[in-house]
Amino acid sequence: MLKTNRGRFFEDYSIGQVIDHAVPRTVSGGERALYHALYPARHALYSSDQFARACGLPSAPLDDLAAFHLVFGKTVPDVSLNAVANLGYAAGRWLGPVYVGDTLRSQSEVIGLKQNSNGKTGVVYVRTQGKNQHNMVVLEYVRWVMVRKRNHNADAPKTVIPQLDTTLLPTQLHVPQGLDFSRYDFAQAGEPHRWSDYQIGEKIDHIDGVTIEDAEHMMATRLWQNTAKVHFDATVRPDGKRLIYGGHVMSLARALSFNGLANAQMIVGLNAGVHANPCFGGDTVRAWSEVLDKAEIVAPGIGALRLRLVATKGCAPFELRGQDGKYHADTLLDLDYWALIPS
Repeated sequence: MLKTNRGRFFEDYSIGQVIDHAVPRTVSGGERALYHALYPARHALYSSDQFARACGLPSAPLDDLAAFHLVFGKTVPDVSLNAVANLGYAAGRWLGPVYVGDTLRSQSEVIGLKQNSNGKTGVVYVRTQGKNQHNMVVLEYVRWVMVRKRNHNADAPKTVIPQLDTTLLPTQLHVPQGLDFSRYDFAQAGEPHRWSDYQIGEKIDHIDGVTIEDAEHMMATRLWQNTAKVHFDATVRPDGKRLIYGGHVMSLARALSFNGLANAQMIVGLNAGVHANPCFGGDTVRAWSEVLDKAEIVAPGIGALRLRLVATKGCAPFELRGQDGKYHADTLLDLDYWALIPS
C-alpha cells in the first residue's frame, strides 16, 4: 500500500464532495510576529493590544490575510498539490477575528467541475471554510484551480460551473462584535484620512516597493504550511524557477497599501481576486489602489470601502490592462475587497 500522498488529480473530485483537511493549527504570538517581520505590515489594529481594546476588541487579532493563509495552506495537499494554476477567488468573508490561542482547521466542498478542451486538465471549484476550536466559521471563500488529470483518457465529468456573486453587498459584511471606531486614535494609526475623505474612482499610488527574496518567501510559505511543490522545488518548472505563492504577493501589496490607506483596518470581504501573472524571486512588487465603492455600516464610527488592490512588478501606476484587454505583463495581482475604516 502506497504510504505517500501524491495529491488529488482532476478525476478524483466530484460535486458535493467534502474534504476535511489536515492539520489543525493553534495560533500563537509567533505567527503575528513573523507576519510583521516577513511583510511591512503596520496596521494599528493588528499591532497593538491597547489600540485594539480602544476599538472594542479584547486584544489585537491576527492579521486578516495571515488567517487567510493559515486556512488556505491546509487545503493545498488536497486541492492544489497537482495544480497548474490557481485561477481566482470570490465570495470571501471574514466572519470573526482570530486571536492567539485559537485553533484553526479547514474544510472544503467541491461546488464545480469543468474539464478543459485539451483533455489533460480541468478546473475544480471549492468553497472553503476555516473554523476555530468552537466550530465557529471565521473565514469562508471560493477559489477555482486548474488541476492535472492522472489519466488523460478518463471520461470528462458533467460540467458544473457555480453561479457566484460578482460582489458582496454591504449587508453581507460581518462587523466583529464590539468593534467601535467612535474613539479612533488617528495619530496612533498613522494617517488622518477617514471614510469621508475617499471618493469613488479615486486612485492611490502607494509609492514604495519590496524586492522579493526566495529565502523569505519560502519561510513565509512554510509558515502557512503550504506544501505546493512549485514554491520550493526549482526542478518542477521547466524554467528552473520557484514560483512565488500568490498569497505572498497579496500580503506584500496589502502591507504596501498602508501608505495611503493606513486606516483601512479590517478586511471583511473578498469580492474577486486574480493572480494575473507569475512572480519570481528578484521581482520588485509595487502596489496601487482604486476606490470602487463606499458603504455606510450600522456600527459606531465605522464605514466600508470597496477597494481594488493591484500589485505590479514594473509597469507604471494605474496601468492594468493592455489595448487587447488582457492584463499587462507586469500585473501580478488584481484584488477586489471590502475594508472597514473609521467614518
